[in-house]
Amino acid sequence: MIQTAEGVLDETHSILQRMRELAVQGANDTNEDIDREAIQEQLNALIDEIDRIAETTKFNNQKLLGGADGTEVFNGEFHIGANAGQSIEVTIGDMTANGIGLEDLITNLNDLEADESLTQTQFDAAITTINTAINNVSTQRSELGAVQNRLEHTISNLDNASENLQAAESRIRDVDMAREMMEFTKNNILSQASQSMLAQANQQPQSVLQLLQ
Repeated sequence: MIQTAEGVLDETHSILQRMRELAVQGANDTNEDIDREAIQEQLNALIDEIDRIAETTKFNNQKLLGGADGTEVFNGEFHIGANAGQSIEVTIGDMTANGIGLEDLITNLNDLEADESLTQTQFDAAITTINTAINNVSTQRSELGAVQNRLEHTISNLDNASENLQAAESRIRDVDMAREMMEFTKNNILSQASQSMLAQANQQPQSVLQLLQ
């Protein structure tokens, strides 16, 4: 699940990097209105793609990144041991375009009239907005990475505990086997001794009879 979320957030991060490049281009004085309008179309398409990723990313039919449809963010607790309290909580924030901090840019784009383009000042502001979104996504990825590292350490510890338990069980079985062998040997010796004594006891009357003869 964490790998799934991390994979799609990597894609979101790449989209934001491309949006930043476009915003920098839009802030350039050499652009004409038609150039800025083309950049705006690309920005709108990339924003839609961020929302699509957030809405469609699922694990076991559970949405992970929220959604523009108002879906709640993911908040789950995973048990990692046999005892109470041995669990890890995983929370993933709203990774829609609005959720990661692109509201101002979206508002500015939506407020444009037909054949109208963002100003240089608005593109400069868009760069700041996109930088904030990049930081928010990076923070979420770092948190997921920390959880994944903890899970990997937990799995390693559980593997070691399992190996130690198996080794302990093997030693117990070996001790039990040795005890059983000792018991078997003792009983075997006692049985043989009893048979020997019985045989000797049976021979004694015959010896007495021979003496009487």
